Amino acid sequence: MSGPQCCANPPTLDPSNGAGHVEQVGGLDAYVVGSLDSKLAIILLSDIFGYEAPNFRKLADKVASAGFYVVAPDYFYGDAYDPENAERPILVWVKDHGVESGYDDTLPVIEALKSKGISKIGAAGFCWGGKGVVELNKRELIQAGVILHPALVTTDDIKGVKVPIAVLGAEVDENASPELLKQFEEVLAAKPEVDGFVKVYPRTTHGWTVRYKDEEKAAAEEAHVDMVQWFVKYVK
Repeated sequence: MSGPQCCANPPTLDPSNGAGHVEQVGGLDAYVVGSLDSKLAIILLSDIFGYEAPNFRKLADKVASAGFYVVAPDYFYGDAYDPENAERPILVWVKDHGVESGYDDTLPVIEALKSKGISKIGAAGFCWGGKGVVELNKRELIQAGVILHPALVTTDDIKGVKVPIAVLGAEVDENASPELLKQFEEVLAAKPEVDGFVKVYPRTTHGWTVRYKDEEKAAAEEAHVDMVQWFVKYVK
């Protein structure tokens, strides 16, 4: 996750963007959009640029429009990775924000959602957030998971999943190469008790679903549809 692809094409953060609003959920500030009346929630675990990235919030709005209550927590406590901060390069930043914290910090978010009457929960993780989703999946704390261009997810992780999982990958990705995703697919094929889906999107690079270049926008939108359909199938 510390390679150049994780840091490529950084967004311009904007705390005011999106159709939703920010409130505290489970002790974390979170971008929230959608209706609680659905009783169905999707938690979004961001990449290193955090929950104020405009494309990330647009995607949260898109998921909400499919009938979900969407929560995108600030897992970095106001300290999203800043490529302009020369004193905190990615190798320094990640020491304070290990991928395991995505799982740990989601536990109180899940409890808070249940206390609000939410009955089913899905989770999607992007790059940094992928590991947290896999850990939630292993413990059956969610009904379904989606990981998009994940970082630091291993075949052993995939062997441990317990609920439906979709893996959406890039054609060019040093963190989750098509070769690694092929291994994930083979592992899932040997687990008929768990529904799995693996897809590599041609002419895309790591991070494209939320940091897409113009030529990747169509593939990003295709991945967004695939993600939403996965949640409609397994969380609704």
